[in-house]
Amino acid sequence: MKVVITGAESSGKTTLFESLEKYYGIVGAKEFARNYLLNSNGKYSQKDLLSIANGQIDAEIAVKKNNPDLVICDTDLLTIKIWSQYKYGNCDKQIHNLLNSYPADLYLLMKPDIPWEDDPLRENPDDRWDIFGIYKQELAILGVPFFTISGSKKNRLSKSISIIDKFLLTN
Repeated sequence: MKVVITGAESSGKTTLFESLEKYYGIVGAKEFARNYLLNSNGKYSQKDLLSIANGQIDAEIAVKKNNPDLVICDTDLLTIKIWSQYKYGNCDKQIHNLLNSYPADLYLLMKPDIPWEDDPLRENPDDRWDIFGIYKQELAILGVPFFTISGSKKNRLSKSISIIDKFLLTN
């Protein structure tokens, strides 16, 4: 089962991801974009997004080899699609195709109800709620089950574990 933690910037994705890795005793698929952007000093163009998408897929495939029953991802290609559409007004068809070729079974959509944490790679401190709305629309279009995760770090973790455990039992 592939579980993706997704949402706007600074909404607690990586914090939840790391907590779920620890809870389930697994190594998940980290956000490839972060290392890519760190290596490029935060500079990128739209053409870089396809390389980032391919790197994210490679990370997911590597993790699945070790954890075939549960793959937890700190974002996926939906994030790259939304990012491209939001920043550039469109998205490369290859990213759409990859998103459809490597579907998630479950999304945990992080509500941006926590304070913004500044980070040199983050770009949209004032648009988090708008972007959250875009995620909800895109997830509805994808038709993959998703749950909104909100509240304190502890509440987010317990709700996420409950949801994942139920999905593991029924899928």
